[in-house]
Amino acid sequence: MSNQLSVFKSAGLPAVANVANALRTMKVENAGHVIIKMDKTGHWVFGADQTEIESDSQWAINPFSFIHGFIAWGDGDVLGEKMVAINEPLPDLDEAPKGAKKGWESQVGLSMKCTNGEDAGMEARYTTTSVGGKRAVQTLGAAIADQIEKDPSKPVAIVSLKKDHYSHKSYGRIYTPVFEIVGWMGMTEEAAPAAEAEGGDAPEPATEAEAPAETAPTRRRRAAV
Repeated sequence: MSNQLSVFKSAGLPAVANVANALRTMKVENAGHVIIKMDKTGHWVFGADQTEIESDSQWAINPFSFIHGFIAWGDGDVLGEKMVAINEPLPDLDEAPKGAKKGWESQVGLSMKCTNGEDAGMEARYTTTSVGGKRAVQTLGAAIADQIEKDPSKPVAIVSLKKDHYSHKSYGRIYTPVFEIVGWMGMTEEAAPAAEAEGGDAPEPATEAEAPAETAPTRRRRAAV
C-alpha cells in the first residue's frame, strides 16, 4: 500500500520566504487536530487516550503554523489561552484568570502531519511551556528559516520525534523533546516513504531543563485493526 500523501494545501498562503524572519526571531517567552506531546516518561503520545506514536513515524512540520503567546493552567484545565502567529506581536495580557496556578505562562507551538505508517495523514498540534520544549521548537524554527533562505521551494521539514534527557537531583530523569530533521519537501509535494526521505542535518538536541509533567498516563501502541 502506498503511503504517499499531499502534505499541505498552498491556497491562500503567503510566500514561504516571508516566514523565515519570523521563525528566526521567535520569542521563547485547531479544531480537527489531535494534541501531541511528550509525557514525563519520554514517550510521544497523542489524543485523549494518549496513544503512543509509532517508533518509525515521520512528521511534516507546517512552516506557517508556528505560534506564540500565553496560557493559564488551573488543576489540569486550561483557564485561558492567547496565541497568535509567530509573525505577529505577542498578545497583550490582562490579569490571569482566577485559579491559575502560575498565572500566565509563555507558550509556543506548531502543527504537524504524520507522513507514514498507521497514522499517515493525521494532523497534530504541539504546544509547550517548558524550557526544554520551547528550546526544541526554537531550534526547529531556526533550521526551517535557514532552509527557506537556501531553498524556498522546500520549506517543510520532515522530522522524527525523538527525546533527550538529563538527571535532576530531586525529580530524577527528566525528558526533553527533540525534532530530528531527516529531510525537506515542498508544501504540496507527496511524502516519500521513510526510507527515501531526503537527507538533512538534524538540529542539536534540546537539553535545557523541562519542568516535570503533573500527570503522564502512558498507553502502549494500539493494536492494528
